[in-house]
Amino acid sequence: MKADPRTARRRAGATARRLTGAALCAASFALPCAAAQPDGAAPALLDFSATELRRISQHGPWPPPSAQDAGNARAGQAAAVALGQRLFFEPRLAADGRLACAHCHQPALAFTDGRPRSLGRVEVDRNAPSLWNAGQARWFGWDGAADSLWSQSIRALFDRREMGSSASHVAAVVAGDAELGCRFARSAGRPPGTDPEGTLVEVAKALGAFVGTLVSGRTPFDDFRDALDRGDRAAAARYPIAAQRGLRLFIGRGNCSACHFGPLFSNGEFADTGRPFFVRPGVVDPGRHGGIVALRDSPFNLLSRWSDAPPGAAAAAKTRHVALQHRNFGEFKVPGLRNVAATAPYMHDGSLATLDEVVRHYSELAPERLHADGERLLVALQLEAGESADLVAFLRTLSEPRAVAWQPMVLAPCAGPALRPPSPR
Repeated sequence: MKADPRTARRRAGATARRLTGAALCAASFALPCAAAQPDGAAPALLDFSATELRRISQHGPWPPPSAQDAGNARAGQAAAVALGQRLFFEPRLAADGRLACAHCHQPALAFTDGRPRSLGRVEVDRNAPSLWNAGQARWFGWDGAADSLWSQSIRALFDRREMGSSASHVAAVVAGDAELGCRFARSAGRPPGTDPEGTLVEVAKALGAFVGTLVSGRTPFDDFRDALDRGDRAAAARYPIAAQRGLRLFIGRGNCSACHFGPLFSNGEFADTGRPFFVRPGVVDPGRHGGIVALRDSPFNLLSRWSDAPPGAAAAAKTRHVALQHRNFGEFKVPGLRNVAATAPYMHDGSLATLDEVVRHYSELAPERLHADGERLLVALQLEAGESADLVAFLRTLSEPRAVAWQPMVLAPCAGPALRPPSPR
């Protein structure tokens, strides 16, 4: 149910201190705003049990503590973030000079591209995931073939279907541009180009530093969750009743929160969701199985000489101990659900166009489509039409307006190298 237009206009004129995700949601995503209820109905609050309240609370708080890109000494450094932002929109990094990172991760589309399968130099096999909150992830890519943000950047740069670049090409682009060279020197503490592979890694770490700053804002759900935590029933009752019913399904009978857990609404791991994994006739996407193989073979993983993590660091333990199992075949990363209303289409191959289709898939799931013996968390939910609508209403409250309104930092021209010693590796 949409909010009364007059109410929406009054909210839009409120001061910035009073604006919340709930007050802005209707204009940005056609989301149910916090005060929206059926015409003539007073705000209502479901009688959540103690168990339900505990499960709801586990999906916060938000925003989360800052995360550090593993193995990246440049993470959090202003000079690296500035360089990374500049590089994110730089098409010359691609072999043909026509494809920037922002081509597949467009800010106006919540850092996706809106396509079922992304189009690089050619169409690839997978959907472009949103970069919002990517710095909070444990693994990167639908198959988890990268163990850090910076190493994931190198995958996109090198993939012949995407940017098709090389270390020598990246180094030449950075060294041949005065602005990029200046920013590189400020970030890395040395000029670019003398060591192409080292320059490539510094570029990747700057990109990782930039992407790590993309943390989404608060949502109507966060306001509801916090109100419940502090016992403010009046504030909690402003959350749409349909979303409350959908949330009850999400944490209860639907068992959605078994995988979409915590503040990110993701456990950070991989699952077989019963979607086909044939890319085309005779060609199969191995998913996590292939990702683990690629991760182990990568010269840029957290166990490599390029990682800034000290030997034996906890950050690299996940890479050291990841085990390849047959059940990983056809598993794909469990995506976080924040800003999910802005990131259609869905699934690893973009095969479901709307949230309604996603809910229908899990409602009508055929158990025989699950190939892994251990994947028995999923059962057909057999939702009624009203329950499906309630679940979609809840999912829409996980988005916030800034998801499609991000603007880059305005960067003053780089005035000089201002070199400093690089951090010890």
